[in-house]
Parts: sequence; C-alpha cells; structure tokens
Amino acid sequence: MYSQIVNDIITYLETHISEDLDLDDYAVEIGYSKFYLTRQFKKETGTSIGEYVRNRKLSLAASDLIHTNEPIIDIAVKYHFQSQEAFSRSFKDLYKLPPGKYRNTMRSLLIIEDDYEENDVKGWFLSGSHPEHFEIKTDSKVFHSGNQSGYLGATHENSDEMFGTLMQQFQAEHYKGKRIRVSCYLKSKDATRAAIWTRIDNIENRVLQFDNMQNRQVTGTKDWNYYQNVLDVPTDSAVINFGVLLYGNGSVWVDGFKVEEVDEAIETTTETHHIHLLPLEPTNLGFDEL
Repeated sequence: MYSQIVNDIITYLETHISEDLDLDDYAVEIGYSKFYLTRQFKKETGTSIGEYVRNRKLSLAASDLIHTNEPIIDIAVKYHFQSQEAFSRSFKDLYKLPPGKYRNTMRSLLIIEDDYEENDVKGWFLSGSHPEHFEIKTDSKVFHSGNQSGYLGATHENSDEMFGTLMQQFQAEHYKGKRIRVSCYLKSKDATRAAIWTRIDNIENRVLQFDNMQNRQVTGTKDWNYYQNVLDVPTDSAVINFGVLLYGNGSVWVDGFKVEEVDEAIETTTETHHIHLLPLEPTNLGFDEL
C-alpha cells in the first residue's frame, strides 16, 4: 500500500495535472524536500513523478483528441508541452501513433463500437446484491491511462446496503502458495461507498481469503488514486475473484488493474494480519469474572 505522503502527492498531481506544476512549491508547502518527495515516489510507485505527470497529460490529451475538435497545437499548449513536435514525439512513444492518426483511427473505432451493447465489457460481468440497479460499460472519456476505463454506476435510487460489482474470475493454479497484489486506480463521483475487492475460493466455493477494503473504502467524489488488495493464496485455492464494488449510489471508474505475485515482505491487507491483537488463550469460559 502506498504511504500517506505518496497518496497525497498523487492527489496533488491529479488536482493540478493541467497546470505547469512546480514541485518545489509543493515540497515547501508540506515541509519536505523535493529530493525526498521524488525519491519516495519513485521507490513506492516504480516511476518518477515526471514520468507519471507526462503519461497522465498524454492520456488526457488522448481523450481530447477523440472527443474534441481542438487543434493539436492547442492541445500541446494546454498540457504545457514545449512545442507541437515535442508533444507529437511523446504521444507517439506512448500510443504508437502520431496524434493526428490516433484521432482518426480511434474515432472510427468508436463509431463501430456504437453497434454493440453498452454493457458488453469484454472479460468482465455485472453482479452484486441488486445488479439490475447498476450498469457497467467502458468509458473512453474518463480514464487514467491507455484509451478508456471501466465504469460502474447506479441507475436507481439505492439504499446504502445495495451493491453492484464489475468483476471477473480466473483459476488460482499459477498463484497457489504465493502472495498476490491486486491493484488499480479508482476515481469516484458521489459514491456512497466504493472499493476494490478480491476473494479466493476453494473447489467447494468456500471463501479462503477476502479483502473488500472494509476499513478504507472510498466515499464521495475523489480523483484518481491507487488502491490495492494483498492476499495469500492457500495451496487448496481454486478460483480468484476480483473487481470493483459500489454500494448505494454514485459512480466509480477503474483503470489499470494489475494482478501480480509479491514478496512476503509486502504486508497483507486482509483482516487476518491483525491476529496478533487477539489474546493467546480463551478467557472467562464460565462467565464468573467481572
């Protein structure tokens, strides 16, 4: 799990992503050195602050190319690239197409995709306590990276305990006896409660491990940030289920899901890692103690 300072940096970057960012001012504002912030961010995320900002600006530019008629030079200026040439070079490095060709190609693909059912999200399905009260789809206007995100939203006025989930399942075979991290970026709007979740079942569908961010769920309107579940996969595991949950009302976007094996030095996020707080022996078995 990212430290609070790295989560705060991501929040700051997302809030000011369209601006000419000055990390020196932010470092002074929160009382840390710029060197410490950049080192800590790189250590925890695996990417530099500069790379993160660059890729996020390019993803926003990609959305503008598809959904607006803004000239490419205006988009380059909007996201503070030094020139249209510099923007085009960076864009092609990430998306493998120059901006103009990307705009034409993606628009033609979106026209074809309009013929398909809106809730047809390849590899994913909608479930939950009241799936008929929610919808899932891909969103090419709101995304953290790449071309689009997954969307889960309420379509009815729901009670706080009604929930829907955008989820998928896969065999646990390759992860048995290992520790895994399921992570992604989430963005929410007016969400009662939202979270990513992971559940590991055996062949009899008995739950072996489960994490739904019970004590760290996302509420209200939040910009993109990183979230994760870390669980041990028992040797008798059969199925790994994961996805994004939405309780009640509102909307949530999810992007960049990743499932990976991690070292045991990475602490699990399941409630079982609090077992050391329990007493070593049972107490007051006869109910005689006051």
